[in-house]
Amino acid sequence: MWLSLPPAEIEGLPDAFDYVYWDGTSADFPADPAEAAFYVVPYMKGPTAGALPLPRMSGVRVVQTLSAGVDHIAPHLSQLPSGVRLCNARGVHEASTAELTVALILASLRGIPRFVRGQDNEKWYAGFYPALADRRVLIVGYGSIGAAVEDRLMPFECEVTRVARSARTTARGPVHAMDDLPRLLPAADVVVLTTPLTEQTRGLANAPFLGAMKDGALLVNVARGPVVDTKALLAETESGRLTAALDVTDPEPLPAGHPLWHAPGVLISPHVGGSTSAFLPRAKRLVRAQLQRFAAGEPLENVVAVS
Repeated sequence: MWLSLPPAEIEGLPDAFDYVYWDGTSADFPADPAEAAFYVVPYMKGPTAGALPLPRMSGVRVVQTLSAGVDHIAPHLSQLPSGVRLCNARGVHEASTAELTVALILASLRGIPRFVRGQDNEKWYAGFYPALADRRVLIVGYGSIGAAVEDRLMPFECEVTRVARSARTTARGPVHAMDDLPRLLPAADVVVLTTPLTEQTRGLANAPFLGAMKDGALLVNVARGPVVDTKALLAETESGRLTAALDVTDPEPLPAGHPLWHAPGVLISPHVGGSTSAFLPRAKRLVRAQLQRFAAGEPLENVVAVS
């Protein structure tokens, strides 16, 4: 079993398996990849490190990511034997990502970046600023993270509209299909992107999408950078028509000198939605539970694809 968390630090792992530790920082593998049956992909080691041993994992049965998105691993499934289950980290990142989403919304609406710059320059920026109360928030990508965002928005007395790949009904109300976006976008004061990165969502927030948003609206991206067309977003923010709060960008990391750094009304955080103190204990619980299921021959959770 190849783990990217030290096995000795995870209590309750099944005794039936041999464990090796590889965190993706070295090209020297701790064991023969062909002997791996269960592979936990290193977290936050760049877009390519986690895929390095995959071509040699001829006996692997499960690939478990520690990220909610699997866009860095899914393209490599064709290199694996038939029947390999790819599992994501549903349940690990929802709370942290939702916290940051609300923080980005509040900071952008209430002018926090301006206040910080004012403090640096000893300037007092008094005045009226937008509130989240009574605003309409459109969540695009209503999965577990989108639902966690809504959980945290409820106390702020705003109206939430939900959009996912297909329409359905939840206890909180309807979830609209993506086809409904053209009629929903013009009414939203805040648009939150929480979709996975797929061929269908790549470039979703393009020029027509952004053009349909109302004047003065805020776009929040905590999904993946390529979900947004950066050139189209720059056109809207540089004109002052839209504002944006981005935990992810395209390209990423955002290089020095990129115009997005200084676009008016744009707040950028360095892809830290899931990397908080909540990550490690939740990741350990997930890995332990999945290995216990694997040892018992029980169905795994969070299976998002099969090779």
